[in-house]
Amino acid sequence: MFELASKQAWLGLGGNVGDVEANMASALQMLDANDDIELLKVSPIYKTPPWGVTDQDWFLNGAAKIATRLQPKQLLEVCLAAESALKRQRTIRWGPRSIDVDLLVYEGVEQSTSTLTLPHPRMHERAFVLKPLADIAADLIVYGKSVAEWLSACDVADIEDFPTAQDWYLPKGDA
Repeated sequence: MFELASKQAWLGLGGNVGDVEANMASALQMLDANDDIELLKVSPIYKTPPWGVTDQDWFLNGAAKIATRLQPKQLLEVCLAAESALKRQRTIRWGPRSIDVDLLVYEGVEQSTSTLTLPHPRMHERAFVLKPLADIAADLIVYGKSVAEWLSACDVADIEDFPTAQDWYLPKGDA
């Protein structure tokens, strides 16, 4: 674990184009390779129906808890750089994507700027965010309630477990 100066943050990951599981794993590996980020916990992956633009393939979604010495804006830039390295193209809001890495919550920070709102707006209304986040941070307080409480108010009937290894995010073939 990092020095006392580090903060915890929670990320949401997802996508529905290409090898999404591999893209999410690669994004987490890129973040963990940064000297100012330590991967602490990763959720299982879930298969979820599209949200917003519903005429598209289902998504895979997961969540991760990290420790970081980066400030929120810097962490967002690292997340966006990972998306870019994995060929993320932003064409349609809520549309198809190969990878999405969202900064959901940053310990002790509530802010709203033109580039970043924390906690992530609308995350507390979205089962595809809350379901994996509850696996790693059910007691995390967001907008006055725990993640578990927000999740209990969401419809999760269409969310499916996605069969994958427990350590799906680790590099393959490393011994």
